[in-house]
Amino acid sequence: MKRILLFLATNIAVLLLLSIVLRLLGVDSILDEQGVGIDYNSLLILSAVIGFGGSLISLAMSKWIAKRSTGARVIGQPSNEVESWLLGRVGQHAQRAGIQMPEVAIYDAPEPNAFATGARRNAALVAVSTGLLRSMRREEVDAVLGHEISHVANGDMVTLTLLQGVVNTFVVFLSRVIGFAVDRVVFKTDRGYGPGYFITVLLSQILLGILASMIVMAFSRHREFRADAGGAELAGRANMIAALERLGQAGPGAELPDQMRGFGISGGVKGGFARLFMSHPPLSERIEALRQAASG
Repeated sequence: MKRILLFLATNIAVLLLLSIVLRLLGVDSILDEQGVGIDYNSLLILSAVIGFGGSLISLAMSKWIAKRSTGARVIGQPSNEVESWLLGRVGQHAQRAGIQMPEVAIYDAPEPNAFATGARRNAALVAVSTGLLRSMRREEVDAVLGHEISHVANGDMVTLTLLQGVVNTFVVFLSRVIGFAVDRVVFKTDRGYGPGYFITVLLSQILLGILASMIVMAFSRHREFRADAGGAELAGRANMIAALERLGQAGPGAELPDQMRGFGISGGVKGGFARLFMSHPPLSERIEALRQAASG
């Protein structure tokens, strides 16, 4: 809750600062002379509602969406030794990380992967695939569990979602300001909204949305390095490295459904400009980071 309130307060403060800057630069006066008459306060509120609305709803529904999209089965009463071991290790990692016991689930997928999600650190979900349990040694699975628990303890799911809300707010706000300006100054629309406004808003939103995605994905890659370090601390650095190497052997097919891909331990492999839109760093870079930390 503190993290959510902090991000909301930060977003409001930045939006107010942006509004003040626009006024100091005289942008509002220039547009008013052209007959625009933008109500910045109303636009700021609308942008925040649109920008944060979807993100907060997605965060609140994250566990439900994860279970539905992957078919994950939450372990209530363990039915075999593997399930008992999973519950035990997740519980021990959670205790060391200072969080409450999350739900533990298994989902049926041939690819080795795992994910953590949830709206709160103390009400999270950690799930592993059947492919991961079949293809990894216990020590490696344990490192993966430590990685996911570190995500939860770091509040990564909440932070990533709220960051998305912040950039969405700016996309909505700036695209409409640009649309107003172009419609009045370039297309000379006297009243109401002309075609120039809608076309400019659409194009601006696409371009700004691409830039916003790059920012969000950059943070997503950064949090993977932190979670790897956390997994190494909880389950051993050698085991974390071995787990990542095992994931590398699985190839680029070890992915989750699109709506869950950013929450898994393994993401796709891209190169060139597409690399800026990767939710996960290449496994080779993550392994090298762990090795450098060990020697440093």
